[in-house]
Amino acid sequence: MKLDETTIEKRLLHLPDWDYYDNAIHAEFEFDNFKDCFSAMSRIAFECEAQNHHPNWSNTYNILKITLSTHDEDGVTLKDFKLAEAIEAIVEVED
Repeated sequence: MKLDETTIEKRLLHLPDWDYYDNAIHAEFEFDNFKDCFSAMSRIAFECEAQNHHPNWSNTYNILKITLSTHDEDGVTLKDFKLAEAIEAIVEVED
């Protein structure tokens, strides 16, 4: 079920790396180098498969940009927050 903007903003209080705009939640992570970034992306990919929910993302050298929304619902749902929380846990380990 698509979440309303108030609910999204409240949930984002627990995810300070993430912002809500363009009907999706977005984050950008910077790593020490390309290898560390790619390593995180690989681990995130396994989590995405486990949750059967996949981000739009891009990588330029040590920067990873991620956008999450649920296409079937045309907006942000709890699935997006569940994946964002898992991504946060993976990225924190990289630090």
